[in-house]
Amino acid sequence: QVQLLESGGGLVQPGGSLSLSCTASGVGFSTYTMAWYRQAPGKERELVASIAPTGDTITYADSVKGRFTISRDNDKNTVNLQMNSLKPEDTAVYFCNSGTTWRFLPWGPGTQVIVSS
Repeated sequence: QVQLLESGGGLVQPGGSLSLSCTASGVGFSTYTMAWYRQAPGKERELVASIAPTGDTITYADSVKGRFTISRDNDKNTVNLQMNSLKPEDTAVYFCNSGTTWRFLPWGPGTQVIVSS
């Protein structure tokens, strides 16, 4: 059974940091480009960052470049997102999934990030 489970969200003040983690079960994790997506209320889901199977190719949305860092641990089937210098505009539900559309997996529950003072 394929499952994606995100964790680490919460409430943080502007300028603060948060670390998200995603665990993938029942999938050949090391063969997937993985990605983090986010969706704010009333908005479309958007790509935040992606990382190739071996971690050698990484992409970031312009809005998070220089503030967020994506990483993965293939031995643990996890992909992480370190978020620094958070802004209110980063408020959203964050999801992980394949970074390759034809290999999309069922969406997990996501984890809520709220950036507010």
